[in-house]
Amino acid sequence: QQLQAPSSLLRPNQGQFQELVLTEDEKKLLAKEGVTLPTQLPLTKYEERVLKKIRRKIRNKQSAQESRKKKKEYIDGLESRMSACTAQNQELQRKVLHLEKQNSSLLEQLKKLQALVVQSSNKAAQTGTCLAV
Repeated sequence: QQLQAPSSLLRPNQGQFQELVLTEDEKKLLAKEGVTLPTQLPLTKYEERVLKKIRRKIRNKQSAQESRKKKKEYIDGLESRMSACTAQNQELQRKVLHLEKQNSSLLEQLKKLQALVVQSSNKAAQTGTCLAV
């Protein structure tokens, strides 16, 4: 089975052979692997395997880059949500503190008013007793 390169990588040439056109990434990886491919198709089985391997490496690299990008976006989103939640939490804690102080103040006022009511009812009872005698 011959390697079927995308039509964008093949150029018609004189005669029946087509020119093999490689991308810059493919050329770099081939050079790194120390492999040279002919400029004309068809390729040998070995050359096809090498080219497939190179293209798979390129796809994997692109996929890994995309995964890292998505992960970074996800983490940035989480950090943003965390900052917003932290700010909201601090604001709610301030409100709770204010309400606790207000509640304490109102309880003190209530105790004073209850004491006044008890005191005034005791005086009214004493006065009423005095009048009855």
